[in-house]
Amino acid sequence: MILALRRLAPLMWLSPAIALIGVVVLWPVVVLVQSSFQQIGGEGFVVGYNGTANYVNLFHEPDFVSVLLRTVLWVVAVVGVTVLLSLGLAQLFNQRFPGRRVTRWALIIPWAASVMMTALIFKWALDPNVGVVNVILHRIGVVRQLGSNQADWLGNPTSALIWMMGVAVFVSLPFTTYALLSGLQGISRDVYEAAAIDGATSWKSYLRVTLPLLRPAILVATLINVINVFNSFPIIWEMTRGGPGYETSTSTIYMIDLKESDVGQAAAMSVFNFLLVIVIVLVYLSTTRWKEQVG
Repeated sequence: MILALRRLAPLMWLSPAIALIGVVVLWPVVVLVQSSFQQIGGEGFVVGYNGTANYVNLFHEPDFVSVLLRTVLWVVAVVGVTVLLSLGLAQLFNQRFPGRRVTRWALIIPWAASVMMTALIFKWALDPNVGVVNVILHRIGVVRQLGSNQADWLGNPTSALIWMMGVAVFVSLPFTTYALLSGLQGISRDVYEAAAIDGATSWKSYLRVTLPLLRPAILVATLINVINVFNSFPIIWEMTRGGPGYETSTSTIYMIDLKESDVGQAAAMSVFNFLLVIVIVLVYLSTTRWKEQVG
């Protein structure tokens, strides 16, 4: 009896955390899945069971496929560019140079600042009439006439998407850089000395020593970025509201728009988003052979 109580003792200490996870994470997921099979009016009143009609209607939405493809493009482009730039920044900050501590602190600012405020600042900077970007381009002669279609960066879907990707990379760089920097600092100098004795150049040493040993850090940074970027809401919402139409919307923005007219269909979209994130993560883990890297 006493032995059984001792075995249950850790569970007593873990029970508050388990209860918190159950209330904050698991229960909302259950309610979400349940809502996706119900007919819910715009006011939030449940009309009744709707079967799989919400999912069928969602897949027949005319903008669904284009939004889905844009979401995949958004995640792949932002995460890919972020990781590549962070590799260079982490390598730079791993070196000793004057002002290194100050530049490390400065890198934290985009991460510490509100993402919504950062998006608003870029939106103001890209204003077609008085935005600082167009003012500078006008001064140097790149943009001849302020307020022209060429200067309306957020009014054109292609340029708007590129600018929003740039903002997403900007706010994602600090965390990714520090994650990779911690991985670099965990690599022993003896490994590089051994590689130098074997005649490896700096470039070969980076490719055959640094990157293989840095793979666990890259794996963690990439996965967290995939989840964060996929669910990114403030940047797109504040800069374009997903417009014009749905031409700059990702699945998260599309879900919010669906909520205004059909809560049940929006819940179905949310469930689909959840499953899509899992698929992306599993595909990434399978292609990177994560078990070998962690082991």
